Parts: sequence; structure tokens; C-alpha cells
Amino acid sequence: MTRPMGFEEIAWLRGNSPAWRLLRADNAPLVLSFLHRVFVEENVRSIPAAELASRLDDELYARNERAPHSFPKPARAYLDDWAAPESGWLRKYYPEGSDEPHFDATPAVERALQWVRGLQERDFVGTESRLNTVFDLLRQIVFGTEADPAAKIEELRRQQRTLEDEIARIEAGEATMLDPSGVRDRYQQFAATARELLADFRQVEENFRKLDRQLRERVAGWQGGKGELLDDILGSRESITGSDQGRSFQAFHDFLLSRSRQEELSDLLDRVHRLSGNADSDPRLRHVHHDWLQAAEAAQATVRQLSEQLRRFLDDQVWFENRRVIDLLRGIEARALSLRDESRVDLTMELDAPAPDVRLPMERPLYTPVRKPRIDSDPIRPAGSDDESDPAALFEQVYVDPGPLRGNVRAALRRAPQVGLADLVGSSPLTHGAAELVAYLSLRDDAFTIVYDDASSEQVSWTGLDGKRRTASLPRVTFTRSAIESAS
Repeated sequence: MTRPMGFEEIAWLRGNSPAWRLLRADNAPLVLSFLHRVFVEENVRSIPAAELASRLDDELYARNERAPHSFPKPARAYLDDWAAPESGWLRKYYPEGSDEPHFDATPAVERALQWVRGLQERDFVGTESRLNTVFDLLRQIVFGTEADPAAKIEELRRQQRTLEDEIARIEAGEATMLDPSGVRDRYQQFAATARELLADFRQVEENFRKLDRQLRERVAGWQGGKGELLDDILGSRESITGSDQGRSFQAFHDFLLSRSRQEELSDLLDRVHRLSGNADSDPRLRHVHHDWLQAAEAAQATVRQLSEQLRRFLDDQVWFENRRVIDLLRGIEARALSLRDESRVDLTMELDAPAPDVRLPMERPLYTPVRKPRIDSDPIRPAGSDDESDPAALFEQVYVDPGPLRGNVRAALRRAPQVGLADLVGSSPLTHGAAELVAYLSLRDDAFTIVYDDASSEQVSWTGLDGKRRTASLPRVTFTRSAIESAS
């Protein structure tokens, strides 16, 4: 919204406005014509420095051919001058993931171009379409702010009557059509509005970029708590997106992303440019909605940088915390090294366990119910009911008393310090067969010890109760007198 401007404000703009500096520059024709062709006509939002310098070099060569030494400096020097803070006509930056600088025009170039374009002589000045636009805008304001439902209904009925009258005239063959001057008038207004929209996108993007720089500066110099900073950053972002400009831009962007609106807009542009009076118009206006989408996406990318800045801040904070832990560990190591050579220092530490006992919940088995044994007593028969059972078998079990066996070993060791199992069985034959042989191997006594030699083997023979001779092959077994028995 325009407002009156005083002397001091105009004087300040004359000394500080980049657009005013551009109009006062000696090489303003070169700057305006070159930047207009690259960034405005072609709707370029980002171009590598090498490509822009190459195009400017061709432009300088052509100008110097017509007027030698008009522009003596190289192309990159001019680009650096135009991107310097004291000029502010180009924005020089490094995109994410690229080590080559890129350039983009600033809103100051758009404003200067609009002022210069307004100085051109116009052979046709349309007023009817702008008057109709004024009426339509006023109706939208009044109808959009009307709180009385009856008044809203009355306005809609008035529009309905107007449409019905128009339909009746068309059905009666009295259809009115725009004359060539009316088409030209409205097309001029459309072209001017379409170009102004592209220029406004640079200003919207610049406003969001200023907020991004402010957030970076605030994060870099913040000394308070993290929560306070996040509240401040989110509040600043909400103040931009929730402002009149932010809401208008979001509504415009949502309007463009509507598929039905895009199809309707493409159809209208195609039909308008097929008219005979508009055949020689700017060909870029036929697809101007694509340029709008490209410019809107560039502005949205700037908004996404704010979220990226928040993530970087959190990552930086985590890095600083990890760095603090590392510094503490290094301090402990340095202290330990300084105390290593001191003999009087007694450093002890108690640990509950050398390693934590980690038991993950998924490693625990599922509950398995205990199966109760099923006891069936039906096949059990009472004692004495089976004629085939012989109770005398219980009394025929073989039992070997280890006492006499120990006595045999002790008697043999009194005559010699050690005796082999084969010699012992030879002097005292086995009477209970294999059971007695196993009993010899399992003897335990303080007077002797049993030594097994797995590298050698020996055979032990005996005669069973059935009169058959049996032989067992086993490792060499030696009974040795113990040290206590030898001392006694």
C-alpha cells in the first residue's frame, strides 16, 4: 500500500537504495540491458558464474567493437562489482553441493527495470479494462467483507440476473464482442500484470532470504538456552508466513498447483494468443504460468532453508556436546599420565562387573506352560498276583564289599612301594568277576593312590561262577603307597 513520502525518506532512498544507485551508475545501460535479457526475459533464477561471465564477455566484446575501450575491465570484474555490497544488483552465492559460485538478480534490478520501462512512449493507453478491474476489485472487497447474509444473497441474485440477461441477449442473436481496441487494452493489462508477478517473486524470495540471514546471525551469536532460541526462530518464521505477504504468496502457490486451474489457465492463454491482434505479442506470455511456477518454487526453496537451518543448529549442538565429552576424557587421561610416576599414589577402583549384563527383551523365551505328567495306574498289578515273578531274584544281586579289597592292596604295599592291578589279581583272584574288578578301580583310601597309564595296557583274567575263563583288557593300573603311609 502506497503512502506519502517525505523529504528525509526520499533523501535516504537516494543514498541507500540499490535500484536508485543502478539508475545513477555510469554503466547503467549495460547493467540493465544485460541483466534484463538474462534474468528477466529468460526468467533465470540461478546461473553459474562461468556461464554468466562467458555471456557478459560476448556482450562486452560486441560493445567494444562498436566503441573501443568503452568497457575495459574483464567480465568477471564487472560481475564482482555488480555483486558487491555497495552495488547490490547481483546475488552471488554457492548452492548446496556445488563449489562454483552462482548469480541471481536482486529485486533492485526489477524495480529499476520497471521504472525505465515506464519511461517508454506508448502509442496506445487503455483505460477501459483498468476501470473494469477497479470495479471488480471493489466488488470483491465489499462482497468479501459483507457480514449480512441477506446482503450477500442479494448481490448473488444481482449477478444471477446479469447473467440471465446476457444469456437472453445471446439467444436472441445480440451477442456483444470485444473490438480490437478492447482486446488490445485488456492484453496490455494482462502482460503488465504477468511481468509484475515475476518481479514480485524476487522480492518475496528476498524477504524470506533476509529472514534466513537473520536466523543464521541469531544462531551464531546466541548465548542462551536451546529452547529459548527455538521459540524465537519459530516465532520469527511464523511472523513471516503468517503475514499478509506470506498468506498471499501461499494462496497464490496453492492456486497454481491446482490441476484444474492450470488446465483452465493454459486453455485461456492458448485461445487468447490465437487471436489475430495478439499474434505478434511476447511469445513468453503464452507459457507465463510455467515461469510463475518456477519462480514460486525458488521462493519455496528459500523457505525450506529455514527448516534446514534448524536442523543444522541441532546437529551443531550435538557436536559441541560430544566435543565436550571428548575434552573431559582427554583431561582424565592427562591427569592419569601425570600421576603414573608417583609411587605413593594408590589408585583403586571397584567394578561391579567387567562388562554390563545386557539382556534384550526379544531374547527372553516365550512362556511355556508346564505339562503335568499323566499317571496311568491301570497296568499296575498287585504283588503276588503274577505267578511268573520270583521274589528270590531280589536276593541274588551281587554286592562287592570294598573293605577286603582295601586290605589286599594295603597288604601288598607293605611288601613293596607299589603293586600293579594284574599282580594283585594274580595273588588274590577275583571271586565276583567284573563287579569286583570295577570295585578295585573305584577304591579310595588315604594309604594309597591309583595311577592310570593310558600309554600302556594290560590284561586281567579270572574264572567266573559258570567256570568260564574271562579276560579284560584295560590301561595299566598301579597302586602306589602314599607319602603319609611311607613316612609312617
